[in-house]
Amino acid sequence: MGPLTQKMTHTYNSKRRSIVYKDDSPDWHQEVRKEILYLPFHFIYPKYFNISMGLGCLLILLLLSPPVTAESVQASAHDDVLEVFVRDGCPHCAKAKAYLTQLASERPWLKIIYRPVDHDTDARNDLMQHALKAGVWPPGVPTFRFKDQILVGFDHADHMGLLLADLIDQTAHHQETKPNHVETTLFGTLSVTNLGLPVFTLAIGLLDGFNPCAMWVLLFLLSMLIHLQNRQKMALIAGTFVIVSGMVYYAFMAAWLNVFLLIGLSAAMRWTLGGLALAIGGLNVKDFVAWKRGFSLSIPDSAKPGVYARARAILATEKTLPALTAVATLAVMVNFIELLCTAGFPAIYTAILTQQDLSPIAYHAYLGLYILGYIADDALMVGIAVMALSSHKLTERTGRLLKLISGLVMLTLGVVLLLFPKWLV
Repeated sequence: MGPLTQKMTHTYNSKRRSIVYKDDSPDWHQEVRKEILYLPFHFIYPKYFNISMGLGCLLILLLLSPPVTAESVQASAHDDVLEVFVRDGCPHCAKAKAYLTQLASERPWLKIIYRPVDHDTDARNDLMQHALKAGVWPPGVPTFRFKDQILVGFDHADHMGLLLADLIDQTAHHQETKPNHVETTLFGTLSVTNLGLPVFTLAIGLLDGFNPCAMWVLLFLLSMLIHLQNRQKMALIAGTFVIVSGMVYYAFMAAWLNVFLLIGLSAAMRWTLGGLALAIGGLNVKDFVAWKRGFSLSIPDSAKPGVYARARAILATEKTLPALTAVATLAVMVNFIELLCTAGFPAIYTAILTQQDLSPIAYHAYLGLYILGYIADDALMVGIAVMALSSHKLTERTGRLLKLISGLVMLTLGVVLLLFPKWLV
């Protein structure tokens, strides 16, 4: 088994590729102003709540659009592509794959495509054609094809590994390019090709934060704190509520993450989550059409008097430490009350997150990024209310609008989970 340098012609067909490894993804405005914080600079609010609409529409479009895969990238970049024909159960193929992982990490310009001959008829036919033209018969696996030159077989890295590396280095015509990525400790390599997960995380977190279940208590608390006419105390109490809410939500999501890391995302679990997403999305859309009619994923009216009483008790507390303790307790209680209302996004997001093959630190870093998005809208409302010393309650119209947006995104996630699960990997 040695390098065969006989030239062969072959037309690449990107559809035949199976796996690619790369080292690097007017009037209405007036109404909305009245529904949120009525401020001297109220022009912010139409844009602020338009964010939720735009964010929801963007997520739906991104989830329903076929992803830009490695195969589509390869279709326009035929240079420096190593084609490897393999089959299941082949020990030499397993050794080759282990070596090629290291080889690819040392040569980021190299694209590696694995073509299983036992599952892909086109791959099997192409292997026979290449072997016949190269004078190697019968064909064997693994077979490596690079720049119309082939190598057959693999024993160990010190022999065939070196021959393969020499063949690639001598034949490649790659050009050095400017760095297009940034190395980070928590999120790994961030580049234009792998920014998909961070952006997706922030978008889902922001959209989850716009949930009316999570907003009405804060807006009510702000409307009560306005009477203090004390910006510092108002910011301290409301800020504590937001931070504690984020911490409780983080713990809730970490529990979901541990569940999926433990049991995995099997086909049955994926179908269960997809069905759950469709059910929650349907209920949220129903709430937009028929507000508070029938079953609803909202904080029950029976629980609201207790929340109101605790909020008023915070206002009546003159000392800062007891007030902070009371508002932290309120935040914990509210988050537990609204678990049913907000369980959909965390469960589905953490299930998607576990499919990304990350380190434990990276998993929790992404949960932290999600929480930053989740509390961003609350923090913005607190900041504006503190500066203006003005606030307003969440109205039915705004609550219904937010229900519609989250429902549509949840329905889209359900469809993708059920029909296009590979889009989420």
